[in-house]
Amino acid sequence: MTSIDVRDLTKEYGPRRAVDRLTFSVRPGRVTGFLGPNGAGKSTTLRLVLGLDRPTSGTATIGGQAYTALRQPLRHVGALLDAQAAHGSRTGRDHLRALAASNRIAVRRVEEVLAETGLAPAARRRVRTYSLGMRQRLGIAAALLGDPGSVLLDEPSNGLDPEGIVWIRGLLRRLAAEGRTVLVSSHLMNETASFADHLVVLGRGRLLADTPMRDFIDARVRPRVRIRTTDPTALTSALARHGHDAEEHADGHWTVHHARVDDIGRLLSDAGVPLLELTAEEGTLEQAYLDLTAAEAEFAARPQEA
Repeated sequence: MTSIDVRDLTKEYGPRRAVDRLTFSVRPGRVTGFLGPNGAGKSTTLRLVLGLDRPTSGTATIGGQAYTALRQPLRHVGALLDAQAAHGSRTGRDHLRALAASNRIAVRRVEEVLAETGLAPAARRRVRTYSLGMRQRLGIAAALLGDPGSVLLDEPSNGLDPEGIVWIRGLLRRLAAEGRTVLVSSHLMNETASFADHLVVLGRGRLLADTPMRDFIDARVRPRVRIRTTDPTALTSALARHGHDAEEHADGHWTVHHARVDDIGRLLSDAGVPLLELTAEEGTLEQAYLDLTAAEAEFAARPQEA
């Protein structure tokens, strides 16, 4: 399978630089989450990768080729940027058949992706009658139509119901497991955390992070351990002997900051401290993302005063 490679990519609109000397690669076999605040340059970057805009300088290639140089591009790259792109007067099936014909894709593939995305029962309906979630599924069906090695999706969960969200998670994981290159742009941190293996994070057009997701979180949010015990004195003494401080809470539980649950569990077991609860409180993607991008948001609301 092929990778997506961005090298020194720059895009300027008059005096504004939307993408600023951006360099990163999206590798096959994993789901890469593409994150950044509004105005960070994510949509512009996707458009440059897909040949919808021309860069001011630098390159964006798929398998070593520019998108515009690909013959029958749907066989190489599937993309969803705008769920409203399908013509409202066409049926879902006819929309996909037109795309298939333009890329010399067998008609049977249309029926396969309709079934895969759950749209087979609505295939004869006009697209204008589709809900937002159904249009999302149609856009994903179009992205999968050519059985491509690379898939780029912008906010694929938008408009999907809970069943659809679970389905898209499974789809993304399956595509990566098959060795495809998968890049997913999203503003939903909890959702991204459920499917992404790797993260590329932008801020004001620049690269802020290109790293495995767990490393990204652990570098910015220290883990904590939650403890409940019937013997607080023994707990605090055992922790203090190993250089740990414990914070007591009103409901009776204790928190040990900057600690791993395995280490704390082992030392408390050795000390014979009775435990009612021992839980890891790992940092979240949302916490780590906000920590990194707090100064990079182009549009930010002022906090409400109490």
